[in-house]
Amino acid sequence: MKRISSWPLAFTPVLLLGTAHAAAFTVGIGFDLGGRQDQGFNQSVYQGVQRAVADTGGEVRVFEPRQLGEVGAGIPGLVRSGSRVVIGVGFANNAAITAAAAGAPDTRFIVVDDLPKGPNTVGLRFREHEGSFLAGYLAGKQSATGRVGFIGGTDLPVIRRFQAGFEAGVAFGCPECRVTGLYVDSTSQGFSNPAAARQLAATLLRSGTDIIYTAAGASGQGVIDQIRAQPCLKAAALPRGLKFRADPYAGVPRSAAEQKACAGESRPTFFIGVDTNQNRLGDFDGNPQTLNHGLTSMLKRVDNAVYTVVKDVAEGRPWRSGDRSFGLSNGGVGLAVDRYNQALIPPVLQANLDKIQALIVGGTLQVPSR
Repeated sequence: MKRISSWPLAFTPVLLLGTAHAAAFTVGIGFDLGGRQDQGFNQSVYQGVQRAVADTGGEVRVFEPRQLGEVGAGIPGLVRSGSRVVIGVGFANNAAITAAAAGAPDTRFIVVDDLPKGPNTVGLRFREHEGSFLAGYLAGKQSATGRVGFIGGTDLPVIRRFQAGFEAGVAFGCPECRVTGLYVDSTSQGFSNPAAARQLAATLLRSGTDIIYTAAGASGQGVIDQIRAQPCLKAAALPRGLKFRADPYAGVPRSAAEQKACAGESRPTFFIGVDTNQNRLGDFDGNPQTLNHGLTSMLKRVDNAVYTVVKDVAEGRPWRSGDRSFGLSNGGVGLAVDRYNQALIPPVLQANLDKIQALIVGGTLQVPSR
């Protein structure tokens, strides 16, 4: 039976989940902004740890910062609590993890998306540019205006990898297409500000952008909200000189409400989700058989990476410190295709995506990371 209780840590509440008989093995998670229910990066880490604990027994302790200055502040408390494994989600936790690791040689430390220092640490890093290339290729092929957008949380090396791969993929599939990149904030607050992201999405839609790829954590919900509010572009509202291409989705059924809202010459708008499979969030009418506004999601399998390392520690396998890299070749990234978006990706296009993935994995196609 799972045990749920509160445990005070610094200035935020901590939730304990686990089995009462196996509390000797404890995993502590220091989240980035957005917390474990951000429907993205943080949540994926949490799910991976939960899977590992379910398999091996134990307990999960979490620290959720409520503002930027609290990121990393809970790491020392997680160590003091007796956690065997302490995870810092995101680059902003790296300094706290590195400092804690130096003083706790028997504890194992993980940083997701950055490389900490110390023989008892590991950095889980992802080749986001590879999966983003596939997302960009799909966007370039399926855009009805030739204008697509990218919204990042803040300008960091990891987010630039998303953008670089996406832009290269768009150019590969549609050399004449234009990509506009925008950032929510200059700080990590950009990953937890959906209102600002929604405003950026509205700006892109006014410019004729019909597909927006977002790598901005919890801020991405703002983009989805704007797509929900504006599920199509109208020909009369396009910028001067911009014309629609043929409609790639003409044969996909639409709900009655969407047919009414998008009557006349129009084309649907889409978001591309990130980290977890967010395709279902584009099902605005509750019917997966009608047109979905989530074109796809670029999966970043943080859950699998964290699960593997935590389970190895729990089962006493040899520790391997340093950098661990995940990409298309080992299932670390990829595109989500399911019942929500299958009708948006014709079989021929899916076959091309499979071929491109094989070229990237084989080293024939080199994807830029900056």
